[in-house]
Amino acid sequence: MTELQTTSVAKPWEGLDGRDRHAACMIAAQQGDRTAFDILVAELSPLVWHVARSNGLDRASAEDVVQTVWLALLRHIDRLSEPRALAGWLITTTRREAQRVAHRGPGHIELSTEVADQLPTTDPSPEHLVLRDERDRQIWSAFHKLTQRCQELLRLTVLAGRAEYRAVAEALHMPHGSIGPTRGRCLNNLRTLYNGDSGS
Repeated sequence: MTELQTTSVAKPWEGLDGRDRHAACMIAAQQGDRTAFDILVAELSPLVWHVARSNGLDRASAEDVVQTVWLALLRHIDRLSEPRALAGWLITTTRREAQRVAHRGPGHIELSTEVADQLPTTDPSPEHLVLRDERDRQIWSAFHKLTQRCQELLRLTVLAGRAEYRAVAEALHMPHGSIGPTRGRCLNNLRTLYNGDSGS
């Protein structure tokens, strides 16, 4: 295993986005750059977290799975030969570990509050907060009425991004070409359910 160290050399991931940025960070981490690995943990932990939670784990169990997955990557960082496949590796590894943990006992799916709307506001009025909270309640209420498949698909495509549709397809055992259309149908269903709940 490569020992990661903090370094102040040039940062090849700067100016890059999405899969390219994470691939550059992965390559740097494999070369021993601790900062690059820390960036991966910071930016991809929400994805790992939601894969764990979508498999029915409570908060404490999900936290254990997240830690286990990152430790596994650190331990075997030199074995990932395709850095651009990192998100797919994380999704698959997290899902397997979450399912292993879930088999220890009954669990339930609880959508974390961390993904609630976090649009920046400046000194919001009490009325604004009430309206926002009500809107969020209606959105999550509609979300919970979706099929489990749609819930998981939307979580993963939102967190992984369009560039990682192939990884999402592998994680959900779906054809790559069906991810976009299925996501569109799920969003339409969510919109219909939300409009019905909000009375609009």
